[in-house]
Amino acid sequence: MRSIKLGTAARLQSAVFFSGILAFALAGSAMAQSPFYRGKTITIINGNAPGGTGDMRMRAVIPYLSKYIPGEPTIVAEFMPGGGGRKVANHIYRGVPRDGLTIGFPPGGFVSLAILGEPGVQYDIDKLMFLGTPESTTQYVFYTRKEAGLDRLEKLLASSGLRVGAQSVGHTIYIAGRIFAYALGIKQPKFVTGYSGPEIDHALARGEVDARAQIADSVLTRNPELIEKGLVHFHAIMEIPKGNRHPRFARLPEIETFTREERDRKLVDLFRSFRGIGGAFILPPDTPKDRFDILYHAMDKVFEDRDFQKEFKKLTGDDPSPLIGERLQVLIKKIPRDAAIIDLFKKIAGAEALPER
Repeated sequence: MRSIKLGTAARLQSAVFFSGILAFALAGSAMAQSPFYRGKTITIINGNAPGGTGDMRMRAVIPYLSKYIPGEPTIVAEFMPGGGGRKVANHIYRGVPRDGLTIGFPPGGFVSLAILGEPGVQYDIDKLMFLGTPESTTQYVFYTRKEAGLDRLEKLLASSGLRVGAQSVGHTIYIAGRIFAYALGIKQPKFVTGYSGPEIDHALARGEVDARAQIADSVLTRNPELIEKGLVHFHAIMEIPKGNRHPRFARLPEIETFTREERDRKLVDLFRSFRGIGGAFILPPDTPKDRFDILYHAMDKVFEDRDFQKEFKKLTGDDPSPLIGERLQVLIKKIPRDAAIIDLFKKIAGAEALPER
């Protein structure tokens, strides 16, 4: 009987031992299969100032991106405006770990700045890894404050020294304002920079600046009183792509109607190409492929989500017009590289006086 008891005890001990090993192995397997992003925090660094349209676009994306990344990580936002997108793009390219935990969201001007070879660009646009953009179509309008008394185009063109507000040299809004001033033939315009998007609105109301360029839907969403109370006069619109008319501003002349020469039309077309890329979500070069793929596919699902589309419309006033990263990279490679037009564009995008027409 004693030998039988010992045998039974041994078998029980053996069973417990192997059960422990099996449990450990299963736990290890579960840990191995646990999503990388579970319990992690992703930081999105926005190259736009807080409160503007670029901020609203990012805010629309964040909760849905977290939802579609396996493991549902926490996503937080930081802001690094400056240099028309150069500052954040440089930081993503050179200053963050390649671990898939930091995403950049510079304004669309960062693409044009790289292609134009502008000073301060420390990133290779062809090596950055693109996740996608939530918007690739838009319209820009150019308007002046009511107190300036420029209620007709003839008065605008007869005026001189118009003060045009913008964020920074190279910012998309800055370049749009410069193209409007150039194409319309405004005399000796002065460009006042250093504002955030909302601050330009306040500067306009205070009389610090006389005019600005702005995304049409941002006017309707952020400053509907400008139209309702007749506080500004609208003068022209730029459609991206051409023919993308806005129902609320259909009466405005399109910018191309003011161009006199083929080079000026090509200038506008080049801006349309740059702006069609939009503000893109980017990762640094050499981000591990498995993590890039996770984020890429999650972003694709975000863009297809109907609730995201509604939230984007609610926050920005515009319907999303997304492009996934692969499509963006194709468009970048197709951007015209005509040396004469690029030279003209650089003068428009720079800080010096506008060139003569």
